[in-house]
Amino acid sequence: MEKGFARVVNQPKSSPTSSRPGPIDLQDLQMGLSTYFNDLPDPRVDRTKQHLLKDILVITILATIAGAVGWEDIENYGLSKQQWLEEFLELPNGIPSDDTFRRVFEKLDPKVLEQKLSQWLQQIMGSVLQEIIPIDGKSLRGSYDREKGLKNLHLVTAWASEQRLVLGQVKVEDHSNEITAIPALLKLIDISGAIITIDAMGTQTEIVRLIRHKKADYVVALKSNHPTLYHQVKDWFDTAKTQGFMGVEMSYDSRTEKGHHRVETRKVWAVSVAQLGGLYKQEKWAGLHTIVIVERVRHLWNKTTHEVQFYLSSLPVDAQLNGRAIRQHWGIENQVHWSLDVTFNEDKSRIRSLNSPQNFALVRRLALNALNQETTLQRSLRQKIKRAAMNNDYMMQILKCFCQG
Repeated sequence: MEKGFARVVNQPKSSPTSSRPGPIDLQDLQMGLSTYFNDLPDPRVDRTKQHLLKDILVITILATIAGAVGWEDIENYGLSKQQWLEEFLELPNGIPSDDTFRRVFEKLDPKVLEQKLSQWLQQIMGSVLQEIIPIDGKSLRGSYDREKGLKNLHLVTAWASEQRLVLGQVKVEDHSNEITAIPALLKLIDISGAIITIDAMGTQTEIVRLIRHKKADYVVALKSNHPTLYHQVKDWFDTAKTQGFMGVEMSYDSRTEKGHHRVETRKVWAVSVAQLGGLYKQEKWAGLHTIVIVERVRHLWNKTTHEVQFYLSSLPVDAQLNGRAIRQHWGIENQVHWSLDVTFNEDKSRIRSLNSPQNFALVRRLALNALNQETTLQRSLRQKIKRAAMNNDYMMQILKCFCQG
């Protein structure tokens, strides 16, 4: 009886205290923050500068890591943590008001914050050799302003899937689309040796040429926006499959996964372009080497779905490698876009004036990076945010990742 009802001691989900590195030293923190923020150009006129730009930015970043979703939240965080913040920030006139935070982010050039993100990434990034980097777009649904005729902000983001880092973001300009934003994003980041994955919108000859020019590989979706090429590949696959791929040299991989009340089987065929006897305008697709076909069959509790998708790839004829790249492309949806919407409430944010939605979106992505890089607490992202809001030592642990990458 005693054994059956013995007291169970729950072990913490975080790493043992003895092996966990301590929080960053305050002097190191001050030096790190100065390195990143002291040289930022201030968009305000001198007579209105009652608060340091560095203090405003640091409080905003910390508040966002702690779950703030708007200017009043940021001010409340600053007021609640003022005594602690005074240990490493100057705060000559106390905590700025919510209007001050808003006005600064309205005027601040987004390219300035993007440069700071890049500077930080250079300190903490490992090699991107063979790293799969999905690129995808996301709309901030709450950033529209109907009275001023402003559409919601749309951003294109690059994500290092294995290192769990947002590498950069670019705004899709009005009356434009992702086709123009993706090249701008590619020019901002170092992708040498990486594998870039893009959905059908970015399957363009100029984008592929830029990827190859930057010494990276690509796997891009082929859909009906390239009708002649798409139907050529589809007709070949339908015929080859009917004939049991007789006489076709290829690489094949099949996997079955179970979970969330469904069973999914994925079959991947990788075939050399030469096996198709040449493709429509093949010479325009720089480095094109492999055609990849993915067939997915999903058995749900109430139905079965079937789909076949095609991809253009510069990778070798390797079904496992190409299949892994395609599979990891959706990590940007699950680990970035979903986290921003569900955990950071990005879609519900009504920050919308001037440069503020783009700047605050970048702060959210920076906060997501910082939380992902802190690995001593083995909890969900939401629990990390709550711990950072409640525990100054844990927030300092996150800042150590930011300042001493």
